[in-house]
Amino acid sequence: MTKTPPLPAPPASREDLLRFLDGLGIAHETHDHPPIFTVEEGESLKLDMPGGHTKNLFLKDKKGALILISALQSTRIALNQLHHSLGCGRLSFGKAELLEDKLGVTPGSVTAFALLNDHDHQVRFILDEALMAHDIVNFHPLKNDATTAIRSADLLRFVEALGRAPEIVKLDG
Repeated sequence: MTKTPPLPAPPASREDLLRFLDGLGIAHETHDHPPIFTVEEGESLKLDMPGGHTKNLFLKDKKGALILISALQSTRIALNQLHHSLGCGRLSFGKAELLEDKLGVTPGSVTAFALLNDHDHQVRFILDEALMAHDIVNFHPLKNDATTAIRSADLLRFVEALGRAPEIVKLDG
């Protein structure tokens, strides 16, 4: 069993993230590219990268609870209905300042890997069941100028190494 490496001080850098993955024995491959801000902007780049590509949403409910959702890019998420299935208050997008404060990333760079910066577990993490059906999953390594691919099983290991229980939910339909 691999010993969990120490968490880097937030905000973690790409190098900190990759070192943490290495410390867990998680294989990864990173592709550098121009910054991507929307799913559509990355379409042509993704042609050469196998696996499930993601969209990541940083949300806040009306009671102040914070939620990070990592979903397959093609998953349709009805934001106005999502609170019913998640058992929380109505949801809206979290502000940029809050995102940077809690997850250490900026808009356009939201990623499951940003949980590395949430030492206090203030952000609830939801994984899309459709994303986890892929053997390989792709996320920005804390900035939107690269994409890092890891096995979906290793994503779960990463989340568990952060002291979290993965919450996998069917988000589409």
